[in-house]
Amino acid sequence: MKPLEKQTRYYFLFLFILLFPNLVLLFTERLSAWGGACMFLLPLGIYTWAMSLARKPGKPLLWLFPVLFLGAFQLVLLYLFKQGPIAVDMWLNLTTTNSAEADELLKQLTIPVSFVLLLYLPILILAVRSLLRHDELDRNLRRKGRMAGYVLTFIGLLSGAAGYLSQGYRAEDSLFPFNACYNCYLALQRAEATQAYHHTSKDFRYNARSTHPADEPEIIVCVVGETSRAVNWQLYGYDRATNPRLAHEDGLMVYKDVMSQSNATHKSVPILLSPASAEDFDILYTSKGVITAYKEAGYHTCFFSNQVRNHSFIDFLGEEAHECVFIKDHRTDNPKDEELLPYVQRAVETGHRRLFIVLHTYGSHFNYNDRYTADHAVFVPDQIRKANIRFRTELVNAYDNAISYTDYVLSGVLDILKHTEARAALLYTSDHGEDIYDDERQLFLHASPYPSYYQLHVPLLIWTSPAYAAAYPDTRNTLQGHQDKAADSGDVFHTLLDLGGILTPYKQDSLSLASPGFKESARHYLDDHNKARGLSECLTDDDFQEMRKRGLSTK
Repeated sequence: MKPLEKQTRYYFLFLFILLFPNLVLLFTERLSAWGGACMFLLPLGIYTWAMSLARKPGKPLLWLFPVLFLGAFQLVLLYLFKQGPIAVDMWLNLTTTNSAEADELLKQLTIPVSFVLLLYLPILILAVRSLLRHDELDRNLRRKGRMAGYVLTFIGLLSGAAGYLSQGYRAEDSLFPFNACYNCYLALQRAEATQAYHHTSKDFRYNARSTHPADEPEIIVCVVGETSRAVNWQLYGYDRATNPRLAHEDGLMVYKDVMSQSNATHKSVPILLSPASAEDFDILYTSKGVITAYKEAGYHTCFFSNQVRNHSFIDFLGEEAHECVFIKDHRTDNPKDEELLPYVQRAVETGHRRLFIVLHTYGSHFNYNDRYTADHAVFVPDQIRKANIRFRTELVNAYDNAISYTDYVLSGVLDILKHTEARAALLYTSDHGEDIYDDERQLFLHASPYPSYYQLHVPLLIWTSPAYAAAYPDTRNTLQGHQDKAADSGDVFHTLLDLGGILTPYKQDSLSLASPGFKESARHYLDDHNKARGLSECLTDDDFQEMRKRGLSTK
């Protein structure tokens, strides 16, 4: 082969590799004709121009190494989620996901990781070889490449402009790799604002007080689940006995139609524990959580977590409590959620007349079969070999075992409350759900750029003791009457306040399941750019069909 031909082949091969993610995205994304044209032509023009700047094509390819990295990242995410860009939440997950979780996931992603390594590593080697060769690209080819780059870039810009004017096309949403870079910029902005939280919220006050008598013992418990979807709960009609204990629990109320406002933990948990919501998420940066409201109202407060600290709002909201314990601090093993129970027991035994406890569990987070002890392996086989649809039986078995184990832990909390004389109430819900290859879309996990029904429909349970029901019969009756109402995770904060009889200007009766003034309203999802979207804007016809089949509101 002639030297000239060798460098020319490098030139066109490198162009193809740079453009490969865009070609894949043309088939995975919801693009209009103009958007598709912009997705292909604009990057092609820029890459063609860039590759023509140097005499050896290996040099500009190495300049564009960040683009190769983004391409590899994008392809792995497409394997996981089937569509969507490198989202803001995905960038933030890189800093808020602990190393153990990341290791668990990466072990199951050998296929896509191996693919991108086999795709990109040889290209980098060839780029170095291109630099080491003595021959150069033909001047005429470089000149034509620059001219073609100008023309293609201009046509690509025109396509984007036409899409914007006619259909609202936005490059920051739909043009790779520009969208990935823009989302990284937004993630850095959010991370900076998050770290300033203690300063921006330091003067916040709820001016809260409780209408419940201070001389009567009272315990309110909020249990935040992790990655627990309602469809796998026996209490929600599932055909497996995943709730053998709670199914026979007196005083338990099951709310059938509750949707999470986010499919990412670092946003969904703060929505549960603060006045923030999809419609007004930015209030999170200047306000405090429900724990502070209970503190102001005279309760002793506790936050016990089986998660790892990640310097996010979840940490900050938990640290507002009188007692804040992350049981994984200074531990290298994988404690199960039942290890939270002794902390609840000790808190109850301290003799505080008023007690508010928040438990943040590890729930059903992947890898599922690491979330429960061996004696809770009810459904087998449950040893997960790979995150692949071929092993869905093992995945579902392990997931169901994790739900059954949550049933066991919740029953343990209730047993502790039952052995007190306090007026006690417990609220359980999950931050979000999970996809487990449920339909032809073959979606898996959560936190995808576009949510599914399975990621949003979550269980919500409320239990009250006989003493609580006798003391506050109106609250108990109101809670019972709202079990079939359509609600979402933005209602949990206000419901928790009502469980403790807490009054504050920040409590909205229309959002509390414990208030006669509760109103069903259109539900919203907090998208990747922290904008509230109606369910019709983010779910598909398949999702709505599943919701209607289960008798859920699609509004």
